This record gives sequence, C-alpha cells and structure tokens, in this order.
Amino acid sequence: MGSSGRSFSDAALQLGLITPSELEDAQAWARRDSSRGEAGLVESAIRKISGTGRRMLSRIGHRVRPGEKLIILHDPYNPRSEKLRALRTELLLLADTTARAVTIAVLSPLPGEGRSQLAAELAVSFAQLGRSTLLVDADMRRPRLHEFFEGADEHRGLAQAIAARNSPYIHGVEGFENLHLISSGGAAANPLELLSDAHFKRLAEEWSGRYNFVVIDTPAVTNYADGLAVATIARKSLVLSRAAHTPYSAVRELLRRLSTTEAQILGAVINHF
Repeated sequence: MGSSGRSFSDAALQLGLITPSELEDAQAWARRDSSRGEAGLVESAIRKISGTGRRMLSRIGHRVRPGEKLIILHDPYNPRSEKLRALRTELLLLADTTARAVTIAVLSPLPGEGRSQLAAELAVSFAQLGRSTLLVDADMRRPRLHEFFEGADEHRGLAQAIAARNSPYIHGVEGFENLHLISSGGAAANPLELLSDAHFKRLAEEWSGRYNFVVIDTPAVTNYADGLAVATIARKSLVLSRAAHTPYSAVRELLRRLSTTEAQILGAVINHF
C-alpha cells in the first residue's frame, strides 16, 4: 500500500492474496455487519491498517471490452486520433500532475455534440501513455459511455452507489492495465441531487488519491445543471462544441454559468463530424 499508493483491497488483489470474488464476499460480509451499527472485523482491520478511519470504497466489477466506436484505438492514424493526441499533450502541459489526480469534467451546451466519445477517447489516450486513468459516466439522463465499452453493467453504477452510500463497481478494461470505467447506473430520477450529494464528493476525493487522471462525462449544460455540479467538484473542465451545430449564444451561456463554479477551464474543443 505504502509503496504503490494503492488501497488495501487493490494491494491484496495485486499481490494475489485474494481473488475478486473473495473480496466481494468480504465486502458484503462487512456491509451486513456494519448495518448493526458497529464496524465488522474485516472493516475494522482495514481501518487500523490504513490509518484513515474510512470505509473501504473499492468494489471490483467485471472487465469490459473496448468497442468499435473508439476511433483512437481502432484507427490510430485517423486525423481525429492525431487531434486527440495533440489535445492530450496540451492537457498534460496545462495540468499539474505532481500531486493528486487531474480530474476533468467534459462539458458541452447541447445534446449530440460528442461529449461521451471525447471523454472515452481522451481517457484511452491517457491510459496509452501508461497513466492510471478512471473514466466516469456521470450522465444519469442519457448515459452513453456503455456504448463504447462492451459488457458495461448499466444496473450497478454511480447512481445506485451514491443513493446507497457505498462505492460503485469499478470495471477494468481489456488490453489496458491502467484504465478503469464506472458506468452511470442508467437513467436516474434525481440526478442533480445525487451529483450534489456529499457522498459523490467523497468518492471523487477517493478517485483523486488513486489515479493520475479522472475523466467525467456529463449531460448537456443547456438542459440540465448536472454538469455544473460535477465541474464544481472536479475543479477542472474541458468545454466542447460542435461545428455548424452549436450556437455561439449557447457556448457563451455555458461559460457564464461555468464561471460561478470556479472550475478552471483547461481548454475548448470544436468537434467536426
């Protein structure tokens, strides 16, 4: 744990001391025991070893497969892939990666501007550099990240974890040791309330301590305030618009509303497709 910065559970998995199914059984046992008002034996041991006094937040999901829509992976010489790598380089130069993770909320004014694809491919590009990267689907209105990764579970995601006050399942990605995915959990009845909850902020802090980059997909800002809630916690944002589609007035209004969050705007991207 000390040398790698991993959590207790991740270190145990990495060393082969336990299997994912054994970890899941231990977590379920600890949750049942904690429901009686006291920390269980497993959780108490973890608290003592970690010295943090916090609950164990890692829940290992099944591995997913990168889908054909990830152009940067399946067509690396495509002009879009070249532009994404250039964007990655600029973000690396702008972001301070010396301490905690760089958490980026991907925002755009309207639906259909390519937020989900940009978030997914940007996360892949960071992982291709060997940087530990977490991709989070915080669009609980019309989630789409599961379309880019085959086998992603849309029924046990971020929405359910926040509502239940526990941790979402973190899915590994085949072919990428350093890339993980958290799905949205499908459409939720109260997304803004969930993303404004203190538990979401706590989860984001945990991710920040474990990864180099956290990329978060969000809903359209013109229609919903969810993205602004995410940007407030992420503290950094990437603004996207689509050529010949996004009105200038919509971008201007997004920037005005984003200024109230005090989130740093790392850059702006114009999507051509």
